[in-house]
Amino acid sequence: MRLLTLSLAAALLLASPLAQAQKAAKAPKAAATPATTKALLWEISGNKLAKPSYVFGTIHILCADDLKVSEAVKKAVDNSQQIALELDMDSPTMAQEMRGQMMLPAGQTVQGCMTKEEYAAVSDYYTNELKMPFAQMGTMKPFILSSLMYPKMLDCPMGSYEMTLVGMAKAKQLEVVGLETVAEQMGIFDKIPCDKQARMLSDMVAKRSEAQQEFRALFQLYQAQDVEGLLKMSMGSLFGMQEYEDLILTSRNKRWIPLMAQQATSKPTFFAVGAAHLGGPNGVLALLRQQGYQVKPML
Repeated sequence: MRLLTLSLAAALLLASPLAQAQKAAKAPKAAATPATTKALLWEISGNKLAKPSYVFGTIHILCADDLKVSEAVKKAVDNSQQIALELDMDSPTMAQEMRGQMMLPAGQTVQGCMTKEEYAAVSDYYTNELKMPFAQMGTMKPFILSSLMYPKMLDCPMGSYEMTLVGMAKAKQLEVVGLETVAEQMGIFDKIPCDKQARMLSDMVAKRSEAQQEFRALFQLYQAQDVEGLLKMSMGSLFGMQEYEDLILTSRNKRWIPLMAQQATSKPTFFAVGAAHLGGPNGVLALLRQQGYQVKPML
């Protein structure tokens, strides 16, 4: 399930889950913190930062009634001078950029990436259950098509932490910035073969009840603020792409760290990324510690 690692750009079409010790010389006892502490909000300090910044793990889409902004998050936003999301969701050109990244390469179709049986089952589901003209959607990337299933799967009015944070930023006149561009994020899936994406789409259609159960389990872990459990479950998902963990998670985490350092040095920043990016030895929290930052949970 990719609601934690889901491309944020894909999630926006609808509205697309603590780590290794800091270097021993700087914090020899830091290893116990991420492994034992459950938290979604973390303070970043030290390493010559004038003021702390913060990092918050989100779930890209969820039922609106389940979206809760804690007092700790509100206070962290109040103490920040800008909000950094995976994408600059305040950009006026974002929708146009997304539309330009939704389609398969010229000459390629979803039908060509599936067996006849898979295509028939998926087409029937989209046409009759989702009421979408699947025959006219055949040039869209399969991961985009799979994202369109989430409203039906959640079966509720949807909310978005990212859009909520953009609203908070506007109310406080804070700048919103991104850690990557739409082209960079959507381009990740261009490196995953069409048949692999199509198989996940087909599996989600064929195993819809299992997908709903998996989301409920993921959301329970999210509510428990268990980022290590979220990462483990996301990577073991029946509907994931475990062989592309480095592409979807690790490589992106490593690319973000220099940008996060630059932005936090410039001004106190509230970072918000998919919760699965926080955990593990290659997660954002561990990588920040490796760079000499103090990273502590805000409970």
